[in-house]
Amino acid sequence: MKDKFFNYIHELQDTITSKLEAIDGKAKFHEDIWERSEGGGGRTRVIENGNVFEKGGVNISGVHGKLPESMQNYFGVKDVDFFACGLSLVLHPKNPMVPTVHANWRYFEMYDQKGNIVNQWFGGGQDLTPYYLFNEDAEHFHRVCKTTCDHHNPEFYPKYKARCDDYFYNSHRNEARGVGGLFFDYCKKTEDMSMQNWYDFVTEVGDSFLEAYVPIVEKRKDISYTKAQRDWQEIRRGRYVEFNLVHDKGTLFGLKTNGRIESILMSLPPHVQWVYDHHPEKGSEEERLLIVLKDPKNWV
Repeated sequence: MKDKFFNYIHELQDTITSKLEAIDGKAKFHEDIWERSEGGGGRTRVIENGNVFEKGGVNISGVHGKLPESMQNYFGVKDVDFFACGLSLVLHPKNPMVPTVHANWRYFEMYDQKGNIVNQWFGGGQDLTPYYLFNEDAEHFHRVCKTTCDHHNPEFYPKYKARCDDYFYNSHRNEARGVGGLFFDYCKKTEDMSMQNWYDFVTEVGDSFLEAYVPIVEKRKDISYTKAQRDWQEIRRGRYVEFNLVHDKGTLFGLKTNGRIESILMSLPPHVQWVYDHHPEKGSEEERLLIVLKDPKNWV
């Protein structure tokens, strides 16, 4: 299973980066191949200063070795080895009318001292973070998510949509990071779902990403915007940074397993503002976004 999924994310990375380069029309992904001294490595691809994408990364990794003590305590295990692989992407468009997007699809195995698998699971999801809220964009993104989930289980979309709303929430700000999407983790073998069933589900979600996001980019990337709107985008990007550094489990896992720091922090946008006690004007589009982020909506 690990080889099968690792091969899949290699192919998916190629598919996604090729499509994004075509949309941007200017910038190309810079590739870094890196190795982790304890075992494994990855392929980081970063795009910067394009026509459409100000900064973005589409990274894959496969790492293995002894699970660090800090993570053993987190998982409640002792003296185990692990293998983890996944694709993680974040795209920060230049135009504030185009939303930032994040996605991740991953697989994890844990082994006893004899090398036997003692635990294995899939995780992942995809979520949208707009700066100016176009309802039809959020509806489109969620409709693709729901259609994909419904192919496997009608209970998946409402469950994983709710988990996404719960997870991508800046509790210190009492607001969501964005308009959500899907979030699932610890997807293990059950009576109803084999690991092959989970593989089929996660890979279909991965395959649906471009369908969920690209039409939104193409619709919004050429809309004109003002400096004030750009400032708002950079202020909201600050909230994105806060979530990734305060709450995100993936960032924590990478830092505690001696991950490659440049790959872990590639999710941070290049231009950000933190304005003291900033509040948008009453009745403005900026305020409308904040009202929605206070209380997650059902988009489909």
